[in-house]
Amino acid sequence: MGRRRAAQDARRAREFEAFVAGAAGRLLHAATLLTAEPPDDNPRARRLLMLSLAHTYACWDRLRGEDPYDRARQYLATRFSRAAWHQYGGLGALGRSRPHPDSPLARLSPQERLILVLRLHEGVAEEQAAALLGLPGERVHAICDRATATLLHPPRGPAPNVLEAKVASP
Repeated sequence: MGRRRAAQDARRAREFEAFVAGAAGRLLHAATLLTAEPPDDNPRARRLLMLSLAHTYACWDRLRGEDPYDRARQYLATRFSRAAWHQYGGLGALGRSRPHPDSPLARLSPQERLILVLRLHEGVAEEQAAALLGLPGERVHAICDRATATLLHPPRGPAPNVLEAKVASP
């Protein structure tokens, strides 16, 4: 019985190592986009990745044909969402820092970043993203549209005051 269990554990470890070798880079990139950290300095994203991979490994035997990447991505999104909720409530679980100010994604709320990453980077269908986040599909669509518009059309600086310019020029 001991050899059989050892063989199963070794097989499980090999399967998981192969999964990590193929999926960790993409999951880290998604986590980095979620946290809006620079790619070369992303401790919150790496923590999110490690938590997601640990969770996936813990339930590896129960996946039974389910895609482990979907499971890891789902946990990554859920964990980020929960941490962002606590962060803005003052209880930050993944670090209490704000997104990197130079990141274009820093202008977005955590929910907007999450939906944008799921929909556009990961290619998750609107209905699946809505189910994952517990939101109506229309709400996910509206948030994705708003986030995309924010990224494509960044706010401009304040408009010049034309009246003050005319008064000062006589």
